[in-house]
Amino acid sequence: MDRPAEYFIAGNTFAAPPLTAGLYVVSTPIGNLRDITIRALETLAAADLVLCEDTRTSAKLLDHYGIRGKRQALHEHNERARAEEIVSRIAGGEAIALISDAGTPLLSDPGFPLIRALAEANLPVFPIPGASALLSSLVVAGLPTDAFAFHGFLPSKAGARANALAKLVDSRETLVFYESPRRLDDTLAAMAEVLGDRQASVSLELTKRFERTFRGTLAELAEKFAGEETKGEAVIVVAGAAEPSAPAAEDWQADLFAAMADQSMRSAIDEIAARYSLKRKEVYDAALALKAQP
Repeated sequence: MDRPAEYFIAGNTFAAPPLTAGLYVVSTPIGNLRDITIRALETLAAADLVLCEDTRTSAKLLDHYGIRGKRQALHEHNERARAEEIVSRIAGGEAIALISDAGTPLLSDPGFPLIRALAEANLPVFPIPGASALLSSLVVAGLPTDAFAFHGFLPSKAGARANALAKLVDSRETLVFYESPRRLDDTLAAMAEVLGDRQASVSLELTKRFERTFRGTLAELAEKFAGEETKGEAVIVVAGAAEPSAPAAEDWQADLFAAMADQSMRSAIDEIAARYSLKRKEVYDAALALKAQP
């Protein structure tokens, strides 16, 4: 490497240690340039090549920290074509870094075909963790975080969007979506119609000066953003479907009694357990008790 592997922080110069060969998937800030780790700076400074979703966008970060290494574009239109070349370079001993315009690569960003190609070639891939709009929005939403599902961007066309949401109606986990400011109002309206009036949040301009998060029901948020212009990518977090209430024992046991009159006890138990989402043992015990009645 002809250039010095170094980076700057507040006017001070730091040397970056050499890297072993491999691909380094580096998380970068989602808005505030200070949300970068020391390890990320060392990696970007020492890499033989930095792959950027958009070299102009990444230049703001790299130039800010005095990182002057070689940069090339890797985006959704060229990543499959370039994967073979990059695999070859890493196999030849190079250390290459991958960054997206903001946040953690591959989360609604380019990179998957390259990671897949490296995995198939049994070459090393190293995660350099850091900022993520997904996690940042989730922890401020005020909704359960023990189980969640990330669904990226919904389809832009109304019909396809409604169909995609319909598939999530029964999902119990918290749902996280990215959305562009141009479609935020339409998406919130569709969510309120398809998913019902659940609790949700909308986070805008995370980590930036005018960062804000709005909480409320989907209907309230849809009304708030109806026709409103927003800046920056939005993250929508939606509560999962409520747990179904337990069926009343007298209802399912009455149906069990009727089913046992027309079919074998085993078939009746299977039918009622499936219909009411009950444990088979519970239905079996009830069937024995009903059968024992005079």
